[in-house]
Amino acid sequence: MEVMSAENNSCCLNNGDVVEKMKRFGRLTCRKIWKVGKEDKRRVIHSLKVGISLSLVSLLYLMEPLFKGIGENAIWAVMTVVVVLEFTTGATLYKGLNRGLGTLLAGLLAFLIERIANESDHIFHAAFIGTAVFLVGAVTTYMRFFSHIKKNYDYGVVIFLLTFNLITVSSYRVDSVLKIAHERFYTIAIGCGICLLMSLFIFPIWSGEDLHLSTVAKFDGLAKSIEVCINEYFSDGNINQQEEKVKKYSMEMEDPIYKGYKDVLDSKSSDETLALYASWEPRYLRSCSWQQYVKLGTVLRHFGYTIVALHGCLQTEIKTPQSVRVLFKDPCNRLAREVTKTLKELSDSIRNRRKYCSEIPSNHVHEALQDLIDALKSQPRLFLSTNSNTNILLALATLATRQKSGKDFLVSLPSVNNDDPARLGLSHVLKEGDKKILRPTLSKNGITSLEFLEALPFAAFASLLVEIVARLDLVIEQVVELGRVAQFKEYSHDDVVINVSCDNNPRVESEFPSSHTAAD
Repeated sequence: MEVMSAENNSCCLNNGDVVEKMKRFGRLTCRKIWKVGKEDKRRVIHSLKVGISLSLVSLLYLMEPLFKGIGENAIWAVMTVVVVLEFTTGATLYKGLNRGLGTLLAGLLAFLIERIANESDHIFHAAFIGTAVFLVGAVTTYMRFFSHIKKNYDYGVVIFLLTFNLITVSSYRVDSVLKIAHERFYTIAIGCGICLLMSLFIFPIWSGEDLHLSTVAKFDGLAKSIEVCINEYFSDGNINQQEEKVKKYSMEMEDPIYKGYKDVLDSKSSDETLALYASWEPRYLRSCSWQQYVKLGTVLRHFGYTIVALHGCLQTEIKTPQSVRVLFKDPCNRLAREVTKTLKELSDSIRNRRKYCSEIPSNHVHEALQDLIDALKSQPRLFLSTNSNTNILLALATLATRQKSGKDFLVSLPSVNNDDPARLGLSHVLKEGDKKILRPTLSKNGITSLEFLEALPFAAFASLLVEIVARLDLVIEQVVELGRVAQFKEYSHDDVVINVSCDNNPRVESEFPSSHTAAD
């Protein structure tokens, strides 16, 4: 009885664990469903539209009068809705029109070949159909390699090839195949018509609008990355705390700098796809601005690569001491502030579909850049190496080569991570057995060389800031060109721009003085 009681208790515990796991799984599933819908409410709308469309085409099969008129081919309408109805209107138009046009052309060509083949005997009929299938298949497949056809009509070409082969080959054995093809064409047309009506008139989701908003989000993300990167680089905390913070972000994948530029670097495929679908939408047929959006996305990715390198300066093994960084904190902060401000202004101009005036921001950015250059020139001993300094650098490289593992070399440069001026001497840098190599040069030149080594990481950081300014000019040029191609409204001094700060608190401010006009 004790054994049976123990077994019953064990079973109860196991059942309790299973019930608890099922409850936890249910809660996680509900949270996931809620999260997906909360991220983009249009997903819920699209799901409902697909359900309604499938219900409508199912009536062709469920209602007796419609089923007698169309027959079993009504199932092709259901298949068409499943395949054609996409998330955005442009994608639905692209697939629907390609499917309809491909089916129509394939049916007409198959009908023509069937009429010619029927005038011959049975043997020539088979040979003619085989030859036609070979020629059409080879030519159609070769046409798919043309860039314009592959980009715009690849789906329609595939449907054309599939439909043509089904009709032509089946007509050799089935006498009523053309009648079946005729009925299938009607059902496919009904399915495409329902998809187009649902996409165009029931809460339409435009690919062009998605491309427009994603471009705006790219500017905001890049501005956020630069601002956070500069703040972390010149933060008052010690270097060890910064390293721990970077490692924490890399482990949890929550680094705000990475999140800011990630979408920009991964946007090439989505930009090209959205631009393709936008070109099929009625509201964008008169404008070729979608191609300019793709060009702007390319320039932004190149701009983002520089921010990736700037982010890498926070994760280098050799750190510039805080005592050196503080010398250039103000000019770097000012330059970064002007760059982020310009990026936000570019974002606002695209968001409001207003031409961008590039005169005043460019002047401010270049003034900030000149301040940084002047600050760098004011500390020549940190960035200019003499011949004696070069000899010391070569000696350090020799020591690094002699050491088989990289651990000794990393340990041999403790001062790059230490702000204590008392430890700036080379006597503390090298191990006891290696001091004799550099002992004759332990002088003012030696100290200057070490300062030069410690300033090298910051020199890379500063050069990347200069590169950001250079690439920002290219971004501005593309935004101005986008405003011209897309026929954005002219800039007016009465416009009030809402700049969204990184803490998501909107602030309203006038963008430029009223005395300046928009750049064309």
